Amino acid sequence: MKKKLLSLILAASMVTMITAGCSGSNDNSGAKGGGTTELIFWHSMGGAGGEAISKMVEDFNKSQDKIKVNAEYQGSYDDAINKMKSSQQGNAGPDIMQLYDIGTRWMIDSGYAVPMQQFIDEDKFDISSLEKNILGYYTVNDKLYSMPFNSSTPILYYNKDAFKEAGLDPEKAPKTMKELQEISAKLTKKEGDKVSRYGYSMAVYGWFFEQFAAKQGLAFANNENGRKDKATAVEFDKNGAGLNIFKMWKELYDTGNAGNYGRKTADTQNAFNAGKTAMMIDSTAVLNSIIKGTNGKFEVGTAFLPSINEGDKGGVSIGGGSLWILDNKDKEKGKAAWEFIKFMVSPEQQVYWHKSTGYFPITQKAYDLPEMKEHLKKYPQFQTAIDQLHASTVESRGALLGVFPQARQVIETEIEGLLQNKSTPEQAVEKAASTINTALEKYNKSNK
Repeated sequence: MKKKLLSLILAASMVTMITAGCSGSNDNSGAKGGGTTELIFWHSMGGAGGEAISKMVEDFNKSQDKIKVNAEYQGSYDDAINKMKSSQQGNAGPDIMQLYDIGTRWMIDSGYAVPMQQFIDEDKFDISSLEKNILGYYTVNDKLYSMPFNSSTPILYYNKDAFKEAGLDPEKAPKTMKELQEISAKLTKKEGDKVSRYGYSMAVYGWFFEQFAAKQGLAFANNENGRKDKATAVEFDKNGAGLNIFKMWKELYDTGNAGNYGRKTADTQNAFNAGKTAMMIDSTAVLNSIIKGTNGKFEVGTAFLPSINEGDKGGVSIGGGSLWILDNKDKEKGKAAWEFIKFMVSPEQQVYWHKSTGYFPITQKAYDLPEMKEHLKKYPQFQTAIDQLHASTVESRGALLGVFPQARQVIETEIEGLLQNKSTPEQAVEKAASTINTALEKYNKSNK
């Protein structure tokens, strides 16, 4: 009986050893021992963007057999940040994360990520072909913290057919907001007391406020927009940028020639596609969907973001998001994540990404590829975005604030109050600055 029991124990031990040996050959914690390194990639791209990411990840996985990336959609950027905070407490976060531009300061302060510059330096990776104005946003103290991925800027979209109908030159878009206001009056159509087509519309979006500040060549926040040192207060209430923007916004809507479709940019886009507004500003990233959305009903024109004042010498700042490599204390995973990011920003992948979404290719080498040249011939409107990007100075790259998501909401609330005659431009500037400064002070105290 004892011999039989001993035999059973020995047999069970052998099975355990064999099983352990088999599982060891598929070690996913790193590429040690010839196994596959598995990476978790969190992103916030739905729709066409999400489909494009899935295809790019699939192509990367097929291109080699050492690394497997698992892409996981996390909802909105804000949702992703909240999940990130929770996951870091239990070491259950991703290896790579897509984060929106305004989360940059927070991510740097969190210490969750390894600066991209470290991988660039170790690999002696040549970044000279990458767009300098795009890299500029994510560079702090000469160190690139994340790799730009889905980058965009605002441009003016306009209905060329409506211009012709109003006796305007369809090749001459307004260059200043004053010109835009004059042209809007000619483009607006009324049927009795009702407006059937507005000359211009603009979503109540904090990003546009930031862009108009950059266009003026004026800082949003102190300490050189939070780049020389952490921003401790906004600057737009002192340098005139905010008052100029709020006054422009109010005067424009008070004419009755500008439509207000609320905070959702998609609602203004739908109004433009339906011919209910003849001009709008929006991201370059929606160019493809705008052209498809108009369905040939009219010809879409594009132009630089108009300046507030005729002599403004600023440019536009980058919007969108970038890719971060999380510091999971695993060198093999870090190296694998870097290989994936190099694949994602390669010229071929960036052309595919641009064609699928409308975001900029972040490498200039993409424009040398025949596929990209053909695409620009088919959609010459995007050349406007390229020219505007290259015409903008690095100094227009935008601010870094640890409380930027909240700051945008504050700006949007004040714009809404202004348009509803609940405040004056002066009061809106003062209230916005005070509220954001209070949030900044609290953030900086807790992130020393």
